[in-house]
Amino acid sequence: MSLSAATRCCRSRLIAAVPYKIHTVLTDNGIQFTTPGAGGSAVPLIKEAIANGEIFRAHAFEYACARNDIEHRTTKARHPWTNGQVERMNRTIKDATVKRFYYESHDQLRTHLADFVAAYNFARRLKTLKGLTPYEFICKAWASQPERFKLNPLQQMPGPNI
Repeated sequence: MSLSAATRCCRSRLIAAVPYKIHTVLTDNGIQFTTPGAGGSAVPLIKEAIANGEIFRAHAFEYACARNDIEHRTTKARHPWTNGQVERMNRTIKDATVKRFYYESHDQLRTHLADFVAAYNFARRLKTLKGLTPYEFICKAWASQPERFKLNPLQQMPGPNI
């Protein structure tokens, strides 16, 4: 499988895995997300080209957003504080994994990372979510706004061996 095919497959699995409809994605202006120097998202232009049956070239991430009706917003250039939450979460994950443990293999790291993410999502109470865990917050949103979801998140609860 080529890299681009693997990337498309990964994006499709992500969109399918989350129990709610993704309507907006906020990214920086990195080459992973948009064409360098484009000055913002090209998703509206891509949607228009698709609707008109035109031949066009597009960044793979923006194309995936356009095909799945996801609005792609980009942060302002040279405003690092908008990326602060992501960087803080990355630091939290690193502190709990690679800075604290030595891994014999990538599989060992993957397993530990999956365990950390599960514990974080199902057990960690967060101030920003008014003392709820991320999972509890999503379940509360499901109860009040079920139309925003594709799947019932109550069925996403892990088994006894979290």
